[in-house]
Amino acid sequence: MPELPEVETIVRGLNKVVIGTRIIDIWTDWPRHFSRHCGGFEQFKKQVKGLRIKKIKRIGKNIIFELSSDRNILLHLKMTGRLLLVETINLSKSDFDNIDHYIHTVFCLSEGKSLAFSDVRKFGKILSEHKDDFYEISDIKKLGKDALTINYEEFKKVLSNKKIPIKYILLNQKVIAGIGNIYADEILFLSGVHPLRMVKSLSEKELKKIYDSIRIILIKAIKLRGSSMSDYKDIKGKLGNYFQVRLIYRRGGESCLKCKTKISRIKLRGRSMHFCKNCQK
Repeated sequence: MPELPEVETIVRGLNKVVIGTRIIDIWTDWPRHFSRHCGGFEQFKKQVKGLRIKKIKRIGKNIIFELSSDRNILLHLKMTGRLLLVETINLSKSDFDNIDHYIHTVFCLSEGKSLAFSDVRKFGKILSEHKDDFYEISDIKKLGKDALTINYEEFKKVLSNKKIPIKYILLNQKVIAGIGNIYADEILFLSGVHPLRMVKSLSEKELKKIYDSIRIILIKAIKLRGSSMSDYKDIKGKLGNYFQVRLIYRRGGESCLKCKTKISRIKLRGRSMHFCKNCQK
């Protein structure tokens, strides 16, 4: 699943090329992308067709399009989604199949551009809401503080006395928004903390190290334009470079970069974890 660095890379790319364009039309062959919250695809189309894109931002792993007429679009890439900028205004299924067989929704924009949503597993989500009610929808309201903007005191407060492994706290979007499996492993390796350590057992020094590591890893990953290990590409179809310099994720069986100990990989509750038994206590 695209995480904070990948979504941030997409948002920054979109802000350079589609601000000021107007949504001329929308095509889909997968109406389930469109949340029932906004009345499904046909209602969504009526709500946003003809509006201009004023700004694009990120909230957690969500991409938010701020439109004219005080309406917002939320788009979540989920497991395999990606956005592609296409220099065409045609809405032909055959045309888009030639670009990417998994394109299921297309926003036809002014200035001869289209924004295509490719989604292999079709889990993506798109909805529209008036800006006055936008922050009350569950997709936004239930999110925790953003992993890049949360300050240390807020970080300590949301983790206070939690009787749960630190790895699961980092993955819980209701606690801290934006971190997924890749970067949680990277953060905990850099901080020297075992993923199954109970949050309550962590010292002040360890908490500060984890907090600092969150910023170090995420900022580095954004600079490298995210991680491409499966479906992720930026809006121009380019791969991210963080996966090539990762510290521990998917390095099970290899030697630890710090101590040469064999890296461990376990699976718990459907989540894989990579860690060094020697470096992470």
